[in-house]
Amino acid sequence: MRRREFITGIGGAAAWSLAAAAQQPRPVVGFVTARSADASVDAQAAFRKGLRETGYAEGRNVTVEYHWLEGQFDRLPALMDDLVRRRVAVIATPNNTLVTTTAKAATATIPIVFSVGTDPVKTGLVASFARPGGNATGINYFALEVSAKRLGLLHALAPKAVRVAILVNPANGPSADLTVRSVQDAARSIGLQTQVLNASTSREIDAALASLAHERADDVLFVAADGFFQSRSEQLVALTARDKIPAAYPDRAAVAAGGLMSYGTDATDMYRQVGVYTGNILKGAKPADLPVQQSTRFEFVINRKTAKALGLEIPVMLMVSAELID
Repeated sequence: MRRREFITGIGGAAAWSLAAAAQQPRPVVGFVTARSADASVDAQAAFRKGLRETGYAEGRNVTVEYHWLEGQFDRLPALMDDLVRRRVAVIATPNNTLVTTTAKAATATIPIVFSVGTDPVKTGLVASFARPGGNATGINYFALEVSAKRLGLLHALAPKAVRVAILVNPANGPSADLTVRSVQDAARSIGLQTQVLNASTSREIDAALASLAHERADDVLFVAADGFFQSRSEQLVALTARDKIPAAYPDRAAVAAGGLMSYGTDATDMYRQVGVYTGNILKGAKPADLPVQQSTRFEFVINRKTAKALGLEIPVMLMVSAELID
């Protein structure tokens, strides 16, 4: 074979290889969250960043199907059945225990990457933190401890409060129950009374906040870390501003929108970690061998403008530890 023919042959083979690679079906990741797409732009970007850290780029060598529940947990069983029937490569269930336990009940073989606030051993998701032993692994972010800490910070910011109203979503059962128990225990230790407010729709949020505004006497509001509420942060911020209710939220997005304060896991880093574990599994790692990680990064944010509008003076000790925004 002459040299030109040989080179042409190599070029043709390379082109064929690239074309064949492009035609290979990409693995599909089912990404399921209780939040809305609009409230998850940063979280989605962080998940993609985690994938890229392991060599996966959405649209190039992996396909990600995003499923935004917006608090409609009744959709979960059918959604999980569909993902299992189509045998997606990985199911990612960031930031929600109910979504994760539903996925776990739907399949014992498809890998699941979670981030949950509950103890994954006690809830039966894994055998142990060090060796999960099944088809699920991920991140634990200490919801119980975080809830108690957040209430303590809210009380330090609004020390005249005598009662805390705990807003939970009853449709998100495990998370709601855990939040109520942990906040009630923390409130008891600092001498605060408690009231539970339930809301699973926008209309129910309106009604819950209206009842609080009508009945309250030096009340503060604790908003549960729930995907539905995070998707309705602008509504919650507007209502608490209207009725001058000091409120604590689970993440900084609500504070950036005008909420008083937040304390919680660094959500951006948590979604990135879920992306990293998802990529590792796509590369061949087994969930059983990937230890459950524990969150080490937390954010405390206060909106100075909102504090001033509520007539609250930010203590020096909080100024030192919080990120202050306007």
